[in-house]
Amino acid sequence: MTPPNGMVWAGIDTHTDTHTIALLDERGRPLGSETFAANPDGYDRLIDMLPGPGAVAAVGVEGTNSFGAALARRLAAAGYEVREVLRPKRNVRRRNGKSDPIDAVAAARSVMAGDDAGPPKSSDGWVEALRHLNAQRAQLVSAMTAISNSTNGLLVTAPEPVRERYRGLKGGARMNRLAECRPAGGLVEHSALVALKSAAKAWKALKRQSGLLEERMRAILEEHARPLLDMYCVGTVIAAALAIVAGDNPERIRSEAAFAKLCGACPLPASSGRTSRHRLNKGGNRQGNVALRRIAIVRLRYHQPTRDYAARKTREGKGKLEIIRCVKRFVAREAYRALIAIRNGGNGRGTSGERGARLRELRMNHGITQQQVGEALCVPSSRISEIERGRRDLPELEQRAIQWIHSITDPKQHAQTLDNV
Repeated sequence: MTPPNGMVWAGIDTHTDTHTIALLDERGRPLGSETFAANPDGYDRLIDMLPGPGAVAAVGVEGTNSFGAALARRLAAAGYEVREVLRPKRNVRRRNGKSDPIDAVAAARSVMAGDDAGPPKSSDGWVEALRHLNAQRAQLVSAMTAISNSTNGLLVTAPEPVRERYRGLKGGARMNRLAECRPAGGLVEHSALVALKSAAKAWKALKRQSGLLEERMRAILEEHARPLLDMYCVGTVIAAALAIVAGDNPERIRSEAAFAKLCGACPLPASSGRTSRHRLNKGGNRQGNVALRRIAIVRLRYHQPTRDYAARKTREGKGKLEIIRCVKRFVAREAYRALIAIRNGGNGRGTSGERGARLRELRMNHGITQQQVGEALCVPSSRISEIERGRRDLPELEQRAIQWIHSITDPKQHAQTLDNV
């Protein structure tokens, strides 16, 4: 295919072994298509075929986080504007047919019409490292769950002496006991204990490996995404999920409303005629939605301002699902602001001594003692003293203390913040 003159639009359909590119002119007319191997040499040949970054308006790539990830990085490094496109809708495939050149043309037209999904996630930074660790940890946890379920099944049909020995134990306690047991008894009893011990040892090995991965994830988050960890009720796994949803370049998400929609936490209009209503959004990134939901559920259980908000909305006639949706929307706003703070270089809030001094100043301005803070958070008052003196760096406890002080000194402002969802 001869490189055309003038501005063009490009679309690429990606697969495991091949990538197919199609070019359109300024009026959307196909100029041709070619297929290249999905390897470094093929990437170079594909880029050499393009007329240059100044002559290409944008390149739409399918699967920028899967088969097209490497190609998207090469195109971005070469100076091209890369846009992520989704696969054609079913009615379009039914009408136009399906082949690699047809899908490449559809990708180019999607970018040309502005129907693309925006810039792709950056896949060469700390978030990409976090994604690899989190994906493998999830697989290990899934395997642990499968082993635990199979162990329960074996115990149900095990001989009665084995069942009675481990009947009152659950979870990790049961697995630890099974891993330390000494198989004995008759043929059936001995074989059952051997099988259970083998499963328990495998479970413990998986738990140890998942713990190591989680520690590595925590270290990355501490270094690059401290504001996410500082959110109330956000731990390592939840913070990692939110960071992975946004990617290394959260600026590609236009606003907090767009982030909420990305996570499926925004209401969708479902009105018709005289009916005016909204429904829950069941789309979006499901991992991000699960992360927001877990934060909302824990806050509804332990965060007093959120509990007060839920009680007020219940009196107003709101249902449980709608209240959870509202809290998720608020959490999405808070998470988006944390992500933007990370992008702007605000990863930390000063040293532990500086943060402790601010906590002390806030507490004393409102006439609250360390004993009162400790009792409210169910921790020794000495722990609050250590934070204020900079002796210990406990950002999560520090954030809880600040939020508790705000909740008892200005509850109306906190409630109004929750209402703006």
